[in-house]
Amino acid sequence: MAKSGRGLDSESVAAATVLKRAVELDSESRYQQALVCYQEGIDLLLQVLKGIQDDTKKCNLRKKISGYMDRAENIKKYLDQEKEDGKYHKQIKIEENATGFSYESLFQEYLNETVREVWVEDPYIRHTHQLYNFLRFCEMLIKRPCKVKTIHLLTSLDEGGGKQQQICGLKEIKESLRDHGVLLELEYSSSIHDREIRFDNGWMIKIGRGLDYFKKPQGRFSLGYCDLDLRPCHETTVDIFHNKYTKKI
Repeated sequence: MAKSGRGLDSESVAAATVLKRAVELDSESRYQQALVCYQEGIDLLLQVLKGIQDDTKKCNLRKKISGYMDRAENIKKYLDQEKEDGKYHKQIKIEENATGFSYESLFQEYLNETVREVWVEDPYIRHTHQLYNFLRFCEMLIKRPCKVKTIHLLTSLDEGGGKQQQICGLKEIKESLRDHGVLLELEYSSSIHDREIRFDNGWMIKIGRGLDYFKKPQGRFSLGYCDLDLRPCHETTVDIFHNKYTKKI
């Protein structure tokens, strides 16, 4: 059944808004974000097209959709080539107290069923909250469509009073992962400074603060204590690269 004129108008306005943003991002060479907006706008226009009865209007809209699809396809080819050449780079700036940056939200775009091996380099997987962060990251990997079999963790050893807690915590995580068919390989380094995460599908994510970018919750029963999408963050920068020849840490 055709949609009402009011329904078509609202979808047309939404499509125009999204596509305007796509063109702006495109002109700023922010191609990854532009592609997402183009795809969303095209989907909205296709919904509008279904409700149009006038043949002339249909023909004009098809031409407009075709133009946007051609541009989106060209951007996709460009990004694919950038990935192939190891030149792809995307940056996300997490503002102070920003929310919506759980591990699932941040990493889901880069995890698929081809991922079997993950490398984590983070010098600060020591204290209780940092161990919990790493545990949450591992839980995310288990839940995603990827079939992770091995996780490599390179971190520094706590030489203070928390050394035993760190060793015991990581041992418990290792045993729990083993129960899910995943091997955790641990390595300690006293000279580690960089923070990065690599997936064997070619994606590499560098977070300025490593996995420890969440603020302490206001209380045990405050929003964000369990759901990290609701947890305020510290300011940090996330740099995302792609190289099909992913270097193992």
